[in-house]
Amino acid sequence: MTRWITVAGVAVPGLALAAVGYLVHPGGLDPSTARAWWTVHIYLVPVFPLISVAIWVLLRGVAGPLAWAARVLAYGFGTFYTALDVLSGIGAGLAVDNGADALVGRLFQIGDGLGAAGVWMLLASAVLTGLALVRRDGPPVLLGAAVLAAACFPVQQGHIFHPTGVYAMLGVAAG
Repeated sequence: MTRWITVAGVAVPGLALAAVGYLVHPGGLDPSTARAWWTVHIYLVPVFPLISVAIWVLLRGVAGPLAWAARVLAYGFGTFYTALDVLSGIGAGLAVDNGADALVGRLFQIGDGLGAAGVWMLLASAVLTGLALVRRDGPPVLLGAAVLAAACFPVQQGHIFHPTGVYAMLGVAAG
């Protein structure tokens, strides 16, 4: 029973992000969507790091360098991807909302670099998590690690935008 509760719990962040991407996240940033753009990103600030928390939960009780490297990389994802959302989400949205469009390109450029670093950290964390868990839980965990690692590629391209990002977040949840 506890195992199923854990599985369901660690899937929640990806499912929540997929729902936001499908139902709420604007498809693009322009003056007509700017307020919704920056507002939704304020609400997302505490959500993306929950993917990192999910990895930490999966690794509870697992010692060794692989597990600790996976934890550090998961923390890096949470930090760098949140920075992406703050800059490209809140900052760029506020810039457009206040007529400072000239700043938007630079905010996206910096945010995209930070987000890319975070996604690579998540990918590495997924692989290391699978390797760290295989001793305790057996080979089936490698499938989950592979699904999470594979989901990182569309996350990099599609964030949580519908449809690519929504499918990516479902992959994060399934992984």
